[in-house]
Amino acid sequence: MPVTPAPRRAFALPARLSAKDDPALIADDETHLAAIAAAVDHQVADLTARLDVARRAPGRSGQAAFDRDQEIHRLSARLRMLRRFGVDLCLGRMVRDDGVTYIGRVGLTDAAGERLLVDWRSPAAAPFFGATHGDPQGLFSRRRYRWTDGRVTDYWDEVFRTEGLADHAALDDQSAFLASLAADRSPRMHDVLGTIAADQDAIVRAGSAGTLVVDGGPGTGKTVVALHRAAYLLSSDPHVGEHHGGVLFVGPHRPYLDYVAGVLPGLGEEGVRTCTLADLVPEGAAARPEPDPTVARLKADARMIAAVDPAVALSEQPPTEGMLLETPSADVWVDPRDWAEAFDAPDPGTPHHEAQDVIAEALVTILADRLADAVAEPHEDGFGSDENPGWDAVPTGYPPAVRDDEFDAYGRSAPEPGADLRQELADHPDLRRAVARAWPLLDPDDVVGDLWTVPAYLRRCAPWLTPDEVATLQRTDAHAWTDADLPLLDAARRRLGDPDAARRRRRAAAAQAAERARMADVVDHLIATDDSDLGVMSMLRGQDLQAALIGDAQVPAPTPDALAGPFAHVVVDEAQELTDAQWQMLLARCPSRSFTVVGDRAQARHGFAESWTERLTRVGRTA
Repeated sequence: MPVTPAPRRAFALPARLSAKDDPALIADDETHLAAIAAAVDHQVADLTARLDVARRAPGRSGQAAFDRDQEIHRLSARLRMLRRFGVDLCLGRMVRDDGVTYIGRVGLTDAAGERLLVDWRSPAAAPFFGATHGDPQGLFSRRRYRWTDGRVTDYWDEVFRTEGLADHAALDDQSAFLASLAADRSPRMHDVLGTIAADQDAIVRAGSAGTLVVDGGPGTGKTVVALHRAAYLLSSDPHVGEHHGGVLFVGPHRPYLDYVAGVLPGLGEEGVRTCTLADLVPEGAAARPEPDPTVARLKADARMIAAVDPAVALSEQPPTEGMLLETPSADVWVDPRDWAEAFDAPDPGTPHHEAQDVIAEALVTILADRLADAVAEPHEDGFGSDENPGWDAVPTGYPPAVRDDEFDAYGRSAPEPGADLRQELADHPDLRRAVARAWPLLDPDDVVGDLWTVPAYLRRCAPWLTPDEVATLQRTDAHAWTDADLPLLDAARRRLGDPDAARRRRRAAAAQAAERARMADVVDHLIATDDSDLGVMSMLRGQDLQAALIGDAQVPAPTPDALAGPFAHVVVDEAQELTDAQWQMLLARCPSRSFTVVGDRAQARHGFAESWTERLTRVGRTA
């Protein structure tokens, strides 16, 4: 009969630590870690099967497709975590009066629902990291494991109360943990979750409100602590989770982010987005360092970001002359006052490109409403009133030839305005061209590039610059982007918005209108052929039922910019290097103003004489 092999021991301590290999010290842990290994195997098999089912599910659209993709992402992330770590998900254990609790990178239960590991980010796990001899937080003792290739190769016990000595604690001042804490920083960040100290844990678990500054020299672990904080907030802070914007981690360069990517999955979190400042705008990939220190200094000023708004506003000027629109339903005069009123329609903060559609719709409404008022309240001689000339009177600014000779044709021949007129105005090519000239679609590259090639343009948009500074900022190639240009390009892109947004809205409206027309034809046919006594098909005329039958028109949505935000929390590493203008890129992505700022003022390449409070206050954030 086959012999069942004995389970592999979790502990593989070196000979120099033979005293720690005493069964009295590790037998309970061996049993518990074996249960963890079995639970991991069971969950890997279960998740693999569920993931296969989810991937084979038929393709869907809308919310169903989103839910399916989210489920696949959730299952895949959990499966990757379990396969990567296995039994060494376990960081250690803590003993208190209510028993022994094992702490893990993620929570874990067995098939019967018994809790084997408590997630390190949960409140129940906080004493494992936060307990000190001055504040034991209810702990008798704490044990941390050191893992190598899936085996425990060292462990370290700390006793906080005399009761902990009864738990057969192994106290070892030569533990590898102490050596690892004192080691110099290597080129690659190591996994240190099991060795987070109490003061570091206080930083990790601090609330997300406001700005937290972590300043320290090389090798102090500030970056790793910031990564733990990012993973903790994303999982545990109700104001930070994915549904509220999530966390963005900003690092100095791509190799650095590769190191970061090796740490985050080990913390049980794959939802933290990482990027460099150059990643925030498309032009960043090809941007070179700014070679002129004077140009770099001038563009680093946050006031340069403010120059973008007047640069765009120069293209938002209402016409000063009227125009005549001839439509099948009516001939309509558009005067400068109509343009001025329409230009006031967009709400403050509306992106430039989206505002163009708002202005066009407002102009159609203004014209149609004025014509309707004129029909409803005719003047006693058949024309509009003196106060409201109306559509059939001679408007102010009407061309003289029209006033004298063509008044009847333009003034009296039009029928009562209605929905047809509104559509005719909305589709009128002359009106659409006029709106496009008065409020044109712009390219962010051109908006910024013109600042560096048209001195008069720059002087008007940045009046604080001296003539010499304006000359210094000029260059022959408008689009020769440098890293100093990126904050302005980002500001221009945000100020302008999506140029295709209005087009997609119109396409969606047209699709819905076509679907309504098609459904109306179907309903008419069903009613006409209904031979039931109650005429039940007539119920299809109901607006609510028709709306349910039509649903939302399926128009392809744009690919979202994953780095556009808004984010609930932003972690900025090497923050001492950021200019005031670069800070504006991050502030624009974090309306909550919730930041973790990591840096070393002493290492700033361009000097950092002020305090963090002074620097952050100047850029619009308070430490």
